[in-house]
Amino acid sequence: MFRRSIYKTPAQLRAMVEPGLITAAALDAVAPLVRAGITTAELDAAADRLIVDRGAESNFKLVRGYRHTTCISVNEQVVHGIPGELVLQPGDIVSVDCGAQYQGWNGDSARTFVVPDPDRPEVVARREELSQVTEGSMWAGIAALATAEHINDVSTAIEDHILAQGDSAVSGRPYGILREYVGHGIGRKMHEAPSVFNYQVPDAGPEVRSGLVIAIEPMVTAGGEATFVEDDDWTVTTVDGTDGAHWEHSIAVHADGIWVLTAADGGAAGLAPFGVVPVPIP
Repeated sequence: MFRRSIYKTPAQLRAMVEPGLITAAALDAVAPLVRAGITTAELDAAADRLIVDRGAESNFKLVRGYRHTTCISVNEQVVHGIPGELVLQPGDIVSVDCGAQYQGWNGDSARTFVVPDPDRPEVVARREELSQVTEGSMWAGIAALATAEHINDVSTAIEDHILAQGDSAVSGRPYGILREYVGHGIGRKMHEAPSVFNYQVPDAGPEVRSGLVIAIEPMVTAGGEATFVEDDDWTVTTVDGTDGAHWEHSIAVHADGIWVLTAADGGAAGLAPFGVVPVPIP
C-alpha cells in the first residue's frame, strides 16, 4: 500500500505560507471582538468573513458533519465547542480554534482569551494564568522543535513546561493535560500524520527534519484530565467542571530552521524567551 510521506518539498512548504497567514488574520479579526455581550456565532462570522475575503475557505467546514468556521469553547469546555447563541459573560475564558484552506493547503491555529471582569479580578487572574501556562507550553514545544531529533522531544518539552509551573490554584494539583486529544501533521489535509502528543510517550516518534509540518496544540485544564463529549457530539468538557485552555500553531521545519506558519512574525516574539530565532522559508 502506498504511504504518503509526512515530509513536504521546499515548494510545498512555500505553498503553506499563505493559508497560515490567512488563519492568523482570521484570529486577529476575532480577537478585538471577544467581550461580554457578544455571541459565539458573531465571533464565528467574523472569522468566516476574513477567510472568504482572502480567497480561502474554512477547512473546519470541510469536516464531515460540521458547518462552522471555528470551534469556540467557553469555561469548562476545552475544545470543539460549537459557535451559537451563547452570550459571553464577564470573566469567561474563551478558546477559539480556526483554520483556512487556500489553493489546497491548510493552516490551523487556536488562541485563548479571558473576558475582562473588574468585579472578579481573582477569577480573571486565575483564568489568565491557565491560558499563560498553556500558551507557554506551546512555545516550549515549538522551541524544542528547532533542535529536536524526534517528535517525542517536542512532546516532552510541552509536558515539562506545564509540570514546571507547579500546582493549579483551583485544584491544588498539577494542571491537567488532555490525553485523548493531541496535535498533528498538517498539509493537504488539516489533520495528517504524525500525532504530536502533549506529554512524553515511550515511542520516539518520526524524525524531525526538513519538510516536517506539524500543528502543536496543548489542551490544558485547571483540574482533572477527564473529559466527556456533550450531547451535541462535538464539545469536549471537563468532568470536574474546571476551566480549560487551548493554544495552537502550525509550524514548518525547513533546511535553514523553523517557521511558525500561523504567526505573522513567524513566531519571533513567542520564541524569543527561548533564544530561538525563526527563519523564513526560502
